[in-house]
Amino acid sequence: MDNFVVTFARGFGTGGKAIASQLAKELGIHCYENRILTLASQLSGLDENVFQEVNEKLREEGGFTSFLRGLPRAKGYISRNEKFKSDDRLFEYQSQIINELADKESCVIVGKCADYVLKNRPNVVSIYIEAPRAFCVERTITNMGVTPEVANATIERTDKFRADYYKYYTHGNYWTNPVNYDLTLNSERVGVENCVKTIEQYLIIKGFIKADMIKPAGELI
Repeated sequence: MDNFVVTFARGFGTGGKAIASQLAKELGIHCYENRILTLASQLSGLDENVFQEVNEKLREEGGFTSFLRGLPRAKGYISRNEKFKSDDRLFEYQSQIINELADKESCVIVGKCADYVLKNRPNVVSIYIEAPRAFCVERTITNMGVTPEVANATIERTDKFRADYYKYYTHGNYWTNPVNYDLTLNSERVGVENCVKTIEQYLIIKGFIKADMIKPAGELI
């Protein structure tokens, strides 16, 4: 079957990242999470000669995936306290990475306006995961081991960053606009595991996968 891509946008604490990861596991494809794309995008700060060298590596057969895997762990990962500041060169490079991934393999991509970057491709399914604040706070407290006050502040700052980021790079579009996505799922009402199943059924309907391609990968938390 031809390559397909599932993009995920998600509110903080909704379980969207876990849903994306589980979906990728059950379909036997890579999940390129926000952190991985952020690491790769940091190369946009390199000088012109090194940037050209990176571009050449991306054109080599099989060089792209190994290039991503070989990236060092970042020390400057986006802080949840950081306000959004535009960096057009960084976004241009991230968009190149997203398009290269879509060209080369079936995969799941989390964040970075991937739905917008790939909007003109027929082989893309875009998902938005939402949930009520109380549900997100509870998950954040459990997963991060923080107080309710810290959980609320983290959710508010992170979602504000994501909304501002999306609005700027999509030229005024809204991150939570359901028209941007194939499916918008409430992870509290649907259930985190059932979100994965729902997306898989949609992929079957779209003809991107067959039912026998799905391999259960364990319980989601």
